[in-house]
Amino acid sequence: MAIALQCSGLWKLYEMGEEKIQAVRGVNLSINKGEMVAIMGPSGCGKTTLLNVLSGIDEPSAGQVNVADKPLFGISDDERTNLRAKEMGFIFQKFHLLDVMTAVENVEVPLLLLGYPPVEAREKAMQALDQVGLADRAKHRPSELSGGQQQRVSIARAIVHQPSVILCDEPTGNLDSTTSKQVMDLLQEINNSGSTLVIVTHDEDIAKSCTKTIRLNDGVIVNEEE
Repeated sequence: MAIALQCSGLWKLYEMGEEKIQAVRGVNLSINKGEMVAIMGPSGCGKTTLLNVLSGIDEPSAGQVNVADKPLFGISDDERTNLRAKEMGFIFQKFHLLDVMTAVENVEVPLLLLGYPPVEAREKAMQALDQVGLADRAKHRPSELSGGQQQRVSIARAIVHQPSVILCDEPTGNLDSTTSKQVMDLLQEINNSGSTLVIVTHDEDIAKSCTKTIRLNDGVIVNEEE
């Protein structure tokens, strides 16, 4: 089976005065194309740090990450930016939508950055909004949308360019239980269509929806459950 995301010998150290914090310690991980993987563990165990390194937001202290068989580190900043823009989608606890833009304008941003013609970008953005059930809210600004609708716009933005892997950091963390279930049902549909998802979460119900659960403690993988 093809590998969507892989890391080997991954370390991330932080210096705090004279102390070195080992946030991620020698992690090796392979995620196959089409998997939906939960990363879990107690607060401060290194979940978000690991996700930040896997996504290229932070550089590792040692080790390598490969996305779609391409190295994420040891390349130029421009090459990394282009690789992340093409192969990765991002969904966060905070929606990070641009308030001055409408929903469809927010969704088409990744395509415009990749050089798509504006007409094609708009068409694909509308298709993505339709996929998440928000085509009728395309011209609404984030302030005119509920929290669940804003998160669905951010999901549309994450999938619009058909990335190899979608990385999610507590995607339901700011939502009530009913809206959380709706968002997870949507993520499940996206996974069933063939997309690869990696989800950092505290929620055991979300983990039960995934094909694999990886548990961290003190920056180390302590268990993998299919």
